[in-house]
Amino acid sequence: MRLLHVGAGLFAAALVAVGAPAAPARAGTAPASLSGEPSERSQPSAGAAVAQDLRGAGWELKETGKTARFRGLAAVSRSTAWVAGSQGTVLRTVDGGRSWQDVSPPDAVAQGLELRDIEAFDARRAVALSIGEGEASRVWRTEDGGATWTETFRNPDPRAFYDCLTFFDARYGLAMSDPVDGRFRILSTDDGGRNWRVLPASGMPDALPGEAGFAASGQCLVSAGPRDVWLATGGGASARVLHSADRGLHWRVTESTVPAGDPARGVFALAFRDRTTGLAVGGDYRTGQASPQAAAVSSDGGRSWRQAATPPSAYRSGAAWFPYARGTALAVGPTGTDVTTDGGRSWRALEPGSFDTVDCAADTGCWAAGEKGRVARLERR
Repeated sequence: MRLLHVGAGLFAAALVAVGAPAAPARAGTAPASLSGEPSERSQPSAGAAVAQDLRGAGWELKETGKTARFRGLAAVSRSTAWVAGSQGTVLRTVDGGRSWQDVSPPDAVAQGLELRDIEAFDARRAVALSIGEGEASRVWRTEDGGATWTETFRNPDPRAFYDCLTFFDARYGLAMSDPVDGRFRILSTDDGGRNWRVLPASGMPDALPGEAGFAASGQCLVSAGPRDVWLATGGGASARVLHSADRGLHWRVTESTVPAGDPARGVFALAFRDRTTGLAVGGDYRTGQASPQAAAVSSDGGRSWRQAATPPSAYRSGAAWFPYARGTALAVGPTGTDVTTDGGRSWRALEPGSFDTVDCAADTGCWAAGEKGRVARLERR
């Protein structure tokens, strides 16, 4: 969905941590590299921290030297992260944000494309998505840390508009387009993003009039485990969440409690801790517009949604679970960041500030990104 020009600011959050044994990678991230070898993203360090609450730490801005708006973010670890944004910009850090490499695909820069999602498997392998009608929607893949990129998909259909992508593991991934012929379109890869094919539309429910996805944070399509994937919508009469348990072949749809009924309202981001426990955040992205009931929670894989008893006070475009703390998650937006420690039932505001997207790696490296080249990492204080 073509939209989104929102606010500015700064935020602080926090962390009280205790040592804990290493644990599996968080749900929805790739457990192996594109080559089949263990990835940096899936290997938490020994004694990884467990967050009991988010107090005593905060977002520390990492100077990028850029002014692009970064809505695509992949947190590989505390040391490695990728961001993707406006004007075809892709940056990578391997030293915790002390320095950034501009690894933008040259063709994307030359054509000023909007890169709204990026999925990274380690410091060298990543897949990025640009959005837009027709040929503006493209997928690129790198195996050498962004030194070179291969365009692996260019949308040939002027009716399609791709918003988000996700990977189940090192091989299988999906991208989603706004409805074509009345149904959301799903693109699939089984070789790590080298090749893509459009899946049959027969297993997809009909879209509502005006219904689409929001390319706001790279989180309108998310996965957990080897086969489960969820798709968030807005713009229609209701904000819905679609779920597939077979990598996008068949879908069922459920209404969320997040308000819709307007092209600017709906679910903007999903986050699933596992195949049953999920969060939905959103609202109305227009500056100054109220966003009541802007968060919901599911405990049955998205078959039903309950409104958060105390939702964030404003529109939120991104969400992420914090590793090792079953009830702790972050939500970000142009006016601030919120935290839940009870699995999404209640949220409390932290400090105000502007971020569009947030992501946490298995070693508790949490990153946020947004407008004016802003990238930050959660730090102990």
